[in-house]
Amino acid sequence: MELSQLGHQGLSADQKKVIASTSAGFSLENMDIMFLSFAMTPIIAQLHISSGAAGLIGSITNLGMLVGGVLFGFLGDRFGRVKTFSHTVIIFAIATALMYFANDITTIYVLRFLAGIGAGGEYGVGITLIAESFRHDQIGKMTSVAAIGGQVGAIFAALAAAIIIPQFGWHALFLMGVLPVILTFFIRRHLNESSEFLAAQQDEDPAKKVSIARLFNTPAVARQTIALMVMAIVQIAGYFGLMNWLPVIVQKQQGLSVAGSSLWMIATIVGMSLGMLTFGNILDHFGPRRAFSVFLLASALVVFAITWAHSTWTLVIIGAIVGFFSNGMFGGYGAVISRLYPTEIRSTANNVIMNTGRAIGGFSSVMIGVLMDHYTLSVTMASLSALYLLSFVVMITLPGIKRLTVSR
Repeated sequence: MELSQLGHQGLSADQKKVIASTSAGFSLENMDIMFLSFAMTPIIAQLHISSGAAGLIGSITNLGMLVGGVLFGFLGDRFGRVKTFSHTVIIFAIATALMYFANDITTIYVLRFLAGIGAGGEYGVGITLIAESFRHDQIGKMTSVAAIGGQVGAIFAALAAAIIIPQFGWHALFLMGVLPVILTFFIRRHLNESSEFLAAQQDEDPAKKVSIARLFNTPAVARQTIALMVMAIVQIAGYFGLMNWLPVIVQKQQGLSVAGSSLWMIATIVGMSLGMLTFGNILDHFGPRRAFSVFLLASALVVFAITWAHSTWTLVIIGAIVGFFSNGMFGGYGAVISRLYPTEIRSTANNVIMNTGRAIGGFSSVMIGVLMDHYTLSVTMASLSALYLLSFVVMITLPGIKRLTVSR
């Protein structure tokens, strides 16, 4: 059945498989990211490292994502989106499980880099599958639904951390990272390449060759790519800054236990999920410019509200609000990138742009660690607020986003 004929009749079997597979992949990735967040405090204590050195763990992971994103983005465009999935999951899962044996910071850095390589290719391929399986006026919602599915992994990580770390230590937590692999492989074995991708493969026009250079082949395209990279950097900086360090902040500065900070994290994740669904619907109905404007400006305001929290329940409420706005936008980037770049480089564009954001934005873990060592929480949160305002300015000056309208 053609996408245009689906209308409001519900999802086809193939569309359900695409959403299920991408959600499973994002779940695996988010679960591992959150494992690192909750393991950060005991890692610092056991290895006797500084906050800056600990923050570098997340940054190195994101550098690996950039390498993996470029590699698997190219492979996804050249040989098929579905075919690349198994390789990304295998690399990611093995590196995650090997963290069980890591007892020094160098080993942790190496394993996190390898895990990043596997995770880096996953995002662009999954988002591209969605973009090629749904109408333009459905992509925002569907990418957000996939991202919401990914939050299930984050919730599982919060619950697992509260149970496993106190009883068995942080090493045991990472063994759980391989559990979704069986489900992921099962679902992805039943996926087919999209007709849009297969048609693009038959086109032998040299001008449509898969190449990273095509992201910069004209001044206008180069400006668009760089602007989207800046927006991605801000999004990832906010995400990793909040997810990697706020559990540590609430444990140390607010005096909460790992279980208490897990409650805060679950509330934040619930807020994210509601924000993603809301953002996706706004994007599909009113366009990306309005959707990003509302959420970027709101993020700049509410992220600073975390400084007002001085009790567990205040943290829970504020965490949910911060999650709603600051991370509700995540699925929208892939939806916009997929519409701005042609089929033959769509996977490459998604992976290069978003993983550049991860590689650079991921250094927020280091910067926040340094800010926490030398300044107040207010200064740290004000820095994140300024980043969201920068992203807003970049977004409203980007012609490509302004021209995107809802296609029905």
